[in-house]
Amino acid sequence: MTRLTQWFSEGRSTGKHTLPFVVILLAVSLLASAANLFLPADSALYVSTYTITLLGKYLCYAMLALAVDIIWGYCGILSLGHGAFFALGGYAMGMYLMRQIGDRGVYGNPLLPDFMVFLDWQELPWFWLGMDQFWFAMIMAVAVPGLLAFVFGWLAFRSRVTGVYLSIMTQALTYALLLAFFRNEMGFGGNNGLTDFKEILGFDLQADNTRVSLFMITAFLLAIIFVISQRILASRFGKVVLAIRDAEARSRFIGYRTDRYKVWLFVYSAVIAGIAGALYVPQVGIINPGEFSPINSIEMVIWVAVGGRGTLIGAVIGAILVNYAKTRFTAILPDAWLFALGAMFVLVTLYLPKGLMGLYEKMMAKRRPQGRKESQA
Repeated sequence: MTRLTQWFSEGRSTGKHTLPFVVILLAVSLLASAANLFLPADSALYVSTYTITLLGKYLCYAMLALAVDIIWGYCGILSLGHGAFFALGGYAMGMYLMRQIGDRGVYGNPLLPDFMVFLDWQELPWFWLGMDQFWFAMIMAVAVPGLLAFVFGWLAFRSRVTGVYLSIMTQALTYALLLAFFRNEMGFGGNNGLTDFKEILGFDLQADNTRVSLFMITAFLLAIIFVISQRILASRFGKVVLAIRDAEARSRFIGYRTDRYKVWLFVYSAVIAGIAGALYVPQVGIINPGEFSPINSIEMVIWVAVGGRGTLIGAVIGAILVNYAKTRFTAILPDAWLFALGAMFVLVTLYLPKGLMGLYEKMMAKRRPQGRKESQA
């Protein structure tokens, strides 16, 4: 047990919080799930299925924020296009779920989704073949974002595109995909996207047990990805990545192929975003081209900035807090939410440049000398 604790605790900066974070995440998820399944609806401790779904969505966003923090906080690459990887993973899952509808659709076609029947398509497009198999769809959910990230990263990083120019290019990438997926002839549902899902792996998506299971799977995968990412960034590879962030020219001068490190970290980050998108779709029940919107990618950066970039745990906390605030404020003041989000980003930039985790570390640093003096006395 001591060795396992040490394995979790190793890492840079907030690595010492890894084990407590994982324990709290899984414990809260288990308690919320148990409160939904085993408590009566009139109980004060009962957690509704709606709340479970909302929490699952927050955890998907937390996974996405983790992906952004890996590439931005640790490698200094400000990507404004991670919404593209998230949406591509979501579309892969959505295609699988659409194939599971079968003849239960509005038009009763056992092979073609409803939107294809409506558009008078005669046969299933080649890129939909195999998407009725869960394992194949999940491979596509990580392979397509990963391949896109590899091609884009290889071209951009080998050309030494950095800074604001790279950010603009990533934003242009996601905007181009937005325009493409809006077109009906692309075969992805056009403006309406993919929706009206019925089941996943034979389980009814509207059933409480399925909702809770998806929520727990999301929490479990978030914990695994968090621990793996912490270990990667605490390894020799992670130290080189930090060196590239702080002084790329010097790192290149002493012999490191910095472009290769950046490409593979970018691919790893994109794969995590794709997994988050695949988990998001069955819980929310829809995927449409709006997920490619550049403003979504900008919001992800705000989540990380609020929580504290370069900490991983800060990205998770920031995503959950900001999206909870968004849920509350859009219900109370729907027209003012975007102004509140902008004000939050400005205030964090001015007064909390290291985010909430930076504030926490500062408070803990002030308490440590007092504790040492008391122990010496």
